[in-house]
Amino acid sequence: MTNGSEITRSVYKYNMSFYYQATIIYLVVFILYLVIRGEFVEDSFMLLTKDPILYLLALIVIISVISVLYNLFRNKHIEVSENGIKVFDRFKKRVFDKNQIKTIRFTKQRRMINSKAFRLIRIKVESRMRPLIIRPSDYENQDELIEKFEQLKQAIEKL
Repeated sequence: MTNGSEITRSVYKYNMSFYYQATIIYLVVFILYLVIRGEFVEDSFMLLTKDPILYLLALIVIISVISVLYNLFRNKHIEVSENGIKVFDRFKKRVFDKNQIKTIRFTKQRRMINSKAFRLIRIKVESRMRPLIIRPSDYENQDELIEKFEQLKQAIEKL
């Protein structure tokens, strides 16, 4: 911190709250269905195991838990600094310097006009044919992430 020209950077982790909420809701529905479909006979609980809906709900819960574990394992996050953008994944790391970035555009999906959840950031990079598309609502602190990209956009436009 003694250097006056220290680079400020911010790390934004992938937002996992949707996966957690969905898994909990599926699990609660599964347990409620088990309780409702089970039979209470003489102070004991008997479970009906030949119910296809029970198997379907169990499959949905298992898939949901697998998706939570997979996304936790991937550990996606973005690092935005004054020098550029770094997109991290457990399997790869992509670095885009400020000099490589041509343009940064903020767009909204056409169907949802006033919703912040459907905003997109399109980043045109010299070495790529297609733009890098980032949805800020997929990451924690989305408002701060948008501000960082706006600052980076202004710095690129000055070049």
